[in-house]
Parts: sequence; C-alpha cells; structure tokens
Amino acid sequence: MSAELDQQCVNTIRFLSVDMVQKADSGHPGMPLGAAPMAYALWTRWMKYNPRNPDWADRDRFVLSAGHGSALLYSLLHLTGYALSLDDIKQFRQWGSKAPGHPERGHTPGVETTTGPLGQGLANAVGMAMAEAQLAARYNRPGHEVVDHHTFAIVSDGDLMEGVASEAASLAGHLQLGKLTCLYDDNYVTLSAGTDITFSEDRAKRFEAYGWHTVTVEDGNDLDAIDAALQAARKEITRPSLILVRTHLGFGSPEQDSFKAHGSPLGEDNVRATKQKLGWPTEPTFLVPDEAREHFRQAVSRGSRDEAAWDERMAAYARAFPELARELLGRLRGERPPGWDADVPAFPADAKGLATREASGKVMNAIAPALPALVGGSADLDPSTKTALKGLGDFNPSPSPGEDEQGSDGGGWSRAGRNLHFGVREHAMGAIANGLAAHGGFIPFTATFMIFSDYMRPPMRLAALMGLHVVNVFTHDSIALGEDGPTHQPVEQLANLRAVPNLTVIRPCDANETAEAWRVALETRDRPVVLVLTRQALPTLDRQQYAGADGLRRGAYVLSDAKDGKPSLILIASGSEVALILAAAECLRGEGIAVRCVSMPSWELFDALPQAERDKVLPPGVTARLAVELGVSQGWGRYVGPHGDMLGVERFGASAPAEVLLREYGFTVDNVCKRAKALLG
Repeated sequence: MSAELDQQCVNTIRFLSVDMVQKADSGHPGMPLGAAPMAYALWTRWMKYNPRNPDWADRDRFVLSAGHGSALLYSLLHLTGYALSLDDIKQFRQWGSKAPGHPERGHTPGVETTTGPLGQGLANAVGMAMAEAQLAARYNRPGHEVVDHHTFAIVSDGDLMEGVASEAASLAGHLQLGKLTCLYDDNYVTLSAGTDITFSEDRAKRFEAYGWHTVTVEDGNDLDAIDAALQAARKEITRPSLILVRTHLGFGSPEQDSFKAHGSPLGEDNVRATKQKLGWPTEPTFLVPDEAREHFRQAVSRGSRDEAAWDERMAAYARAFPELARELLGRLRGERPPGWDADVPAFPADAKGLATREASGKVMNAIAPALPALVGGSADLDPSTKTALKGLGDFNPSPSPGEDEQGSDGGGWSRAGRNLHFGVREHAMGAIANGLAAHGGFIPFTATFMIFSDYMRPPMRLAALMGLHVVNVFTHDSIALGEDGPTHQPVEQLANLRAVPNLTVIRPCDANETAEAWRVALETRDRPVVLVLTRQALPTLDRQQYAGADGLRRGAYVLSDAKDGKPSLILIASGSEVALILAAAECLRGEGIAVRCVSMPSWELFDALPQAERDKVLPPGVTARLAVELGVSQGWGRYVGPHGDMLGVERFGASAPAEVLLREYGFTVDNVCKRAKALLG
C-alpha cells in the first residue's frame, strides 16, 4: 500500500460522509472528518468480516457507539461492499432510507446494534465480547477453535461521560475481556463546547484503574501509529484495550476543533473549502475514485476466504464433536432444543402457595439444563430474585491460586459459566444483555427489583426498538413488599413499561401462570419480554376449579364466571390481585351478583388477539367493570371503559408490613366489593 492510496481512501470516507450530511441538510460531519483514519485502519487491516454475509457467525463485531457519526459507518459499509448502494447513502436521513440518522440494527446490512444514546454502544460491545468468551469456553476444543473473533468499538467523549459506560467498562476490566478494543475519538469537543468545561479527568488512568490496557496515539492522522496501537491491543489477551486517538473534530474544515462542526452541516462554502484544503475535487459529490473502491472491495474476497476457512474448521469440528457442533449451530440459529420445557413443573393447588419469584426460580432451573442459550444474572440480587442457575457455574476469569473456585452456585468459576454477575450496575446490565442478544447464540436474562427497572429503561427501550430477545425479570413488584418503604415500592413502573412499543410485559398471578409466562418468554423471538414477580407468597390456584394457566398465552382469560356465563359485573386483575378479586367474587355471588373474574397478566398479548376473541373475555355489553392492580391506573381505561372503575395506587407507598399497607390502600375484599357494587348502581 502506498501512502498516497491510503490518504485517498481516508479522504473518500471523509467526503462521502460530508456529502451525505450536506445533501440531507442534517447530520454530524465533524466526527467522520476526524475519525476516518482510525476507521480506515481498523476496517482494512484488522477486522474480520464478510460483506456478502453480514451475519457470518465468526465475524468480528463492530459498534459505532458514537452513533451520531453514522455517516462514517455508512461510508465504510458502502465502500467495503455491503448491500448499501451509493444511491442508498445519497438518501441519508430521508424517509424509507437504508441510511437513517443513527445506525439501526436490522435496518441497514452490517449494523450490529442500534446506537445514538451515548454509552449504550460501548456497553453493548462489552456484552458481545462476553458472548464470544462464553461460547469459546463452552465449545472450542484443542485444535478446533471455531469461536475466535474480536469486538471493536469507536467511542466518543460523550460515550465516556455517560454513567453506563463507566459501569460497563468497570465490569469489562474485572472480567479481563482481552478481545475487546475501543478506539476513543479523543477530540476535546462535545456538542455545545470544548470538553475543558466538563471533562478534565485523565481518561487513560481511569481506564487503567478499571483494569484496561491503554495506548495513546498523539496524531489521529498517523496511520502507522494507529496500526501499531491496534497490534498492541491484539497482543494483549487478559485486558480489554482503550486506544486514545487524539483527533480533531471537523478536521480540515474552517470549523475544525469547534463545536459548530459537531451536529450541523458544514454549509456549501465550508464543504468546498474543506475539500480544497485536503486536496479533494469539489465536484462531483459522492466521489469514489476507482483505485479507492478497488482497495476497499478487497474486503469481499478477503471475507469470503475467511468464511470459507471457518466453514472447513466447522466441518472438521462437527466430525470430531458432533453433539457440541449441533448444539452450537442450533444456538446460533436461535433454535430451541426439542423437549426444552419438558421438565417445567406443574404446581399443585396450595392455599398458602409461594411467591412468583420463587416459582420463577424453580422454572428457570428446570429449563436451564436443556436450554444452554439461557444465560444471565442479576444486579447483585440473586438471593432475592431467585435467578441463580444452580450448578451451571459463574462467568468469571479463572481464579488465582488459593482463591475460592466454587462460585456462588457451587458450579465453579469459568468462562463457560452461565451465571453472569453484573454487580450493582442495572443500567449496564440491560445494555450488556442487549449485546449478548445482538451477538447471537444467547437468550440473555437480567434480574433486579421492579423499582430499579427505571435504571434499565434506556437499554430496554433499545431492545424493543431492535427486536432483541432478552428476558428481564423484575421481582418485589408492588407496595406489598412491605417495610422497605416507598423508595423500593414500584407504583408507576408497570405503566411505564407498558408504554414501550414492542415490549411484552407479563405479570403472572400464581406459580402455574409463572411457568406459562416463562414458556411464552422463551418462545418469543422478535422482542424483549418483562416478567413482573412478587416478593410475597400467593395462593397456587386450583386449576380444576378455575381455568387453566395456559390462558396466560392470550394475555387475559376468564378465570371464573357467572353460572350461566352471562355476567353483570366483570372483575379484572393481574398478579397478586387476582386472588383478591376471586375472594371478592365469592362474596358478591353470595349477594346474587353474576360476576366474571378475568386474569389479565399481559396487555400486549391480549391486544394482539383479534377483536372477536377479546370480546369473548370482555363482552362489550357488560359495562360494569372493575380493574384491581397495585399500580397507577394509567392505561386501564381501555379495558374498563367509560362506565368502569379502577382500584389502583395513585400515590407513593409507605414503610409498614405488607398486610397493613394493603388494608390502608384499600386492597381488601370489603373495598373491592364496595367499589364493584357502586358500578351496578
């Protein structure tokens, strides 16, 4: 490679990006101008990928955590031969374009994860690196390394300012994720000003304290120095690497090193001046010189060779280890093994019952041995959320001599361990789980208290946007958790989660609904699922007396009905309040009132039914409807209608025993009956 051709290729990336932004009259030109050299070195000299098969399992993963610089990524994807044409990138940020304003997984070939909310991409990359390490430990054998790839990210000042990046980087250092490399676009500028007004810490020392290997490149245009730093990162196998590349936002433009180059088009005059300064033709726009295109497109033949070599290794592996190969390929295809739920327990009727968090733990441990893709953990709350997978090991570096090797579940410490320990890092936990799901081969789960779902909303929203299959377990789901008080008692969280498009929320009423909820959660493939579970014990319903728990699959179902199936009143509840409406219904029937009780564990599943099926559960002619749920009433109006009512919690909780709280907040049989009879006049 000549230095002249290198420079031509770097400038091709720069000015494709600048022309995209200028034509759209919208976007972020500053980052691509400054970061193009590091991106060029990475994509042409170090990364392993096949543009003709973006989903090849053993490709390196690349995350543009600074998603506002999307034009940089689209330039790379087009130039290296992905299915993103020049016409596509000319429609940058337009309706129906393959090149939206921020990278979107599943929308643009080659985009691994949706980024834009800063810090999320870095945490996703940590999840991807964890995924590679876990798969490699479980499946690789001497002479048969069929899982062997790296994870790269380009991160910005804004990424490193976000708390989620700190959480994820701290965990990555602890886990010694040596195949993770982040290139830091260290340009000293953010959207509104220079970093000197907000961000003066020593970033290298900070990451060294996290346990990272760091390298500084003083000149972001020095390709040899960038190349040497990437080589040093490749040699470092026990620490993730941060390469601090000193760049200049808007390099070469009249707005260089100014925040004005961050988030606005340069303008025609400045574009012309920038091209002239860097020796680039001012016309035509979207220029790709033949020599540059030919060089970039070598990625196609190189990637095809790499994938073909992997196919050969995989075939040899399958001959030597057929069962492991079937399991690995099945995981990568997102398949569930036959009979994966055969051992799910059926819980006998029990008036005392058990908490749905307890039932969930039993179900998880019945499923996990048959479903190796199920991997996850909690934010330091396994004993409370009941989500530890017993005997399946902790994902951690091998302990030093003399350290405890048993692990928290008795299964030992190893890279193959399936229990992930996130520490008290809920935000990073959600984003890392997204990275595991986006990598492929995993059904990741997370767990914490329901109140802390607020800390996880950004990654859960992104999981819903991407359609990632992640299971989020939330326990301690209401004021009935008791004495911990209002700081820990969720009130508005259910409504918040139900407001997120493409997120399925399930709140089961007893142990058998919990088992069915896990089946639904694990069968779902195109979206995340939330399971909302109790701290307190709930009666396990007698399913001979009441409808079967498989009704959960429909989102809402008739649990018990008026004798002739013609109710004058409908009581609706989810979770722990279902037992309450059943008790109230018995009292109301004793007064001659025809009552139907509906368990509604999932609005989303119910709303997906045809209207005729929904009308069978909630007949339009029965307008006396009372919903009962330990949360805010927001949203329930669509089910109770204009003539119905909702018994909820419209204020914060309090510190007291659960039974006192339920009484004081009106969740008693007497109050439910009173509210119900008021609807009948």
